Amino acid sequence: MMNRKKSWIVFIVCLSAALLISLLVINQQSSSGDVPAEEHVKTEKVPADKNMPVSKETPAVDPSTPKSSGAENAKELLADMTIEEKVGQLMMVGFHGTEKNKNAAEFIENRKVGGIIYFDRNMSSPGQVAKLSNSLQLSAKSSGHTLPLMIAVDQEGGSVTRMKDQVSPLPSQQELGKIGSSQAVRETARINGRELKAMGINVNFAPVLDLSSTNSRSLGTDPEKTYQLSKEAVAGLNVSNITGALKHFPGHGRSKVDPHKDTSSVQAGQSELEGSDLYPFKEMIQNSPSSQYFVMVTHIKYPAYDQDKPASLSKPIITDLLRQKLGYNGIVVTDDMEMGAVNKYYSYSDMGVEAIKAGVDLLLVCHDYKNQTEMYDRLVKAVKTGEISEERIDKSVLRIISHKLAHTKPAQADPQEAEKVVGSKESSDAIEQYIKK
Repeated sequence: MMNRKKSWIVFIVCLSAALLISLLVINQQSSSGDVPAEEHVKTEKVPADKNMPVSKETPAVDPSTPKSSGAENAKELLADMTIEEKVGQLMMVGFHGTEKNKNAAEFIENRKVGGIIYFDRNMSSPGQVAKLSNSLQLSAKSSGHTLPLMIAVDQEGGSVTRMKDQVSPLPSQQELGKIGSSQAVRETARINGRELKAMGINVNFAPVLDLSSTNSRSLGTDPEKTYQLSKEAVAGLNVSNITGALKHFPGHGRSKVDPHKDTSSVQAGQSELEGSDLYPFKEMIQNSPSSQYFVMVTHIKYPAYDQDKPASLSKPIITDLLRQKLGYNGIVVTDDMEMGAVNKYYSYSDMGVEAIKAGVDLLLVCHDYKNQTEMYDRLVKAVKTGEISEERIDKSVLRIISHKLAHTKPAQADPQEAEKVVGSKESSDAIEQYIKK
């Protein structure tokens, strides 16, 4: 009896050992590289729905790109900024030369300026401009900027075209207005934007929404047509990842004086202006997201809204009319602060402070380093002494940071590609065809 019991025990032990060995072998096979992964689990591919949008592969994240592009990250970046850095973001400056000079370097590296504007004096060839853009962006990154620079230009077409002999032939807005083709406007803007992008530019101060029958920079006198064509121009730029700017709010087509030289007043009532000059701006703001464009404010006076100050320094025009009544919540930029319409009557120290108090986000000072430093230094002092609250500038800086996170990517321009793209026969022929249609 005892022997039979021992036999059963031996049998059970042997059976258990055999089972354990089998399990170990199976587990070893499953976890080894000898068995192809696809043999572990077979999956069936679901036929693609032709109507479903194709998802694109997520691009590699640039190490310089902030960890998130959301509103919370914008607030985090803002919280880490000094007053000097915040004031730097409120300014866009110009400089002289086709290479980064000491003034540009000083403003970028020490004052943390957030934007640069190019003129013909900075542009000799597409490849050179691409190299310049890369140099400026590298200077910003290496000196501690957490965001790329805005790099802007006035590339309206016609008489206001930078590097005119090398870019594709851009018709004036007056020509496009006479043609009246939405496709011509959109495609011309798209090609224009593509060429700007190739040179490292990310903002174009265009289109012009001023109503005029004589100014070649105007699309015409019809408010509705001007709105419709301006909408196409902005859309064309956006396709090429360029931010446009509606100018010159609230519309200076009625002015008889060039604001580059002196000031003037538009003698028209509010109802008249809102049915004509203001109409294209109002329609754009109500029907297109504010993130697609800036609004550039003119230096002309509009007594119907403000008896004393030009639009660029007027709280009734910028805050009450543009922000509150029309509902624009994007970036407001001044026209060049070195124009006679303002610099004949205000110091650069006062201009910057008055513009920020009025509701401006971005101050454009295009030419003189002395004027730029005077405005910057005075703004820093105004915030530190409480003349302008830090809360006030935070609103503007947050708009700028949010825009940069969403629209200003830190990608480098390729000088060789710029030489191929800018002024190419393909682009020139396409513009010519659109104009002839």
